[in-house]
Amino acid sequence: MVQAMKKLGEKHYRESFGRHYEEFAVGDVYEHRPGRTISETDNTWFTLLTMNTHPMHFDAEYAKASEFGRCIVCSPLTVALMVGMSVTDVSQKAIANLGWTDIKLTFPLFAGDTLYAMSEVLDKRESNSRPGAGIVSVRTTGNNQDGKVVCTFSRTMLIAKRGHSVEDKVNY
Repeated sequence: MVQAMKKLGEKHYRESFGRHYEEFAVGDVYEHRPGRTISETDNTWFTLLTMNTHPMHFDAEYAKASEFGRCIVCSPLTVALMVGMSVTDVSQKAIANLGWTDIKLTFPLFAGDTLYAMSEVLDKRESNSRPGAGIVSVRTTGNNQDGKVVCTFSRTMLIAKRGHSVEDKVNY
């Protein structure tokens, strides 16, 4: 997590998170902490909120008969948590998310598992249409507490340059 302190006055500071475009370097890897232990309640609520009716996510008796023998975490919850975990490192200063590609769910998560994530910078370039921003692409990998890769995806974002983020423009 990138944290900086902005001095507002004598002995007066405000925390600031995230990276401007200039602070990204291709090949850098950011480990996102803390991890997140997923509860049965998290999984059930997310499933209900998203209207996912597959019983593998909320019907323990149904799930007992599956190859997993228990409910599995709803896969969009895994992706959403990984995106959220990565915000302070890769998209806190984003103007926009431009897209996600190559989402792969390689191992199931279960209630009680702890999810960890990290992102590698794949590419960066100046924006052709916005001089105050650049485009950054990362690959984010999620692991469970045993180190098994549970999910990977690539994400591309429009990131503000120094002096061009909302935070730079307002007293935030």
